[in-house]
Amino acid sequence: METRYKKALGYHTLLEFHGCPPSELCDSKKVENAFLEAAKLSQAHVINTTFHHFNPHGISGVVIIAESHFAIHTWPEYGYAAIDFFSCSENIKVEKAIEYLRKQLKPTHINAVELKRGLLL
Repeated sequence: METRYKKALGYHTLLEFHGCPPSELCDSKKVENAFLEAAKLSQAHVINTTFHHFNPHGISGVVIIAESHFAIHTWPEYGYAAIDFFSCSENIKVEKAIEYLRKQLKPTHINAVELKRGLLL
């Protein structure tokens, strides 16, 4: 039996950036600035950010937006970044954020999954 949902409460894009130069994934200020610009380009409304650099390497960070959040976790030693874009608005231009981050973090390959969250009948 097929159910047709009328509304989603949220839109979640999960990205895996593979083959990034480790230098692009080590500088927490550079990654934070890239995420802020990506959020702005997507037309999200930035509220706050927090980014943490781990010792010896790796970054976790989140940009809180009025519509939800953009987050990243990096493993420079593997050239890998896990990125989440979550929004409760259909108006966020995720494609623009992805394209900007592609230019900044320089992955050789990207895997992407898009999910609708909180599906309502």
